[in-house]
Amino acid sequence: MQEQQMIHYPRLDTVLMVEDALKNAKEYPSKRQLWLALKKKVMYQTFNTILSYLEDSGKVLIKNGKVIWIWDPELVKRYSKSNLVLK
Repeated sequence: MQEQQMIHYPRLDTVLMVEDALKNAKEYPSKRQLWLALKKKVMYQTFNTILSYLEDSGKVLIKNGKVIWIWDPELVKRYSKSNLVLK
């Protein structure tokens, strides 16, 4: 199988827009619901690239067709101040 070429890489403001939409969602949206709820139009290929990045970085979990925001920076700060070793 051939690897798809990226036509357009996401800009930082677009990644942040997707993050904000996920953080502010009242329920766990599907990928399509999230894509349609964005403030600006985004190419679907670019949107999928952003979701892949967020999933690889541990900020979201995609389960049963739903996109779930799991990143908690306050918890990370609290653990980093303790004597626990973070990996």
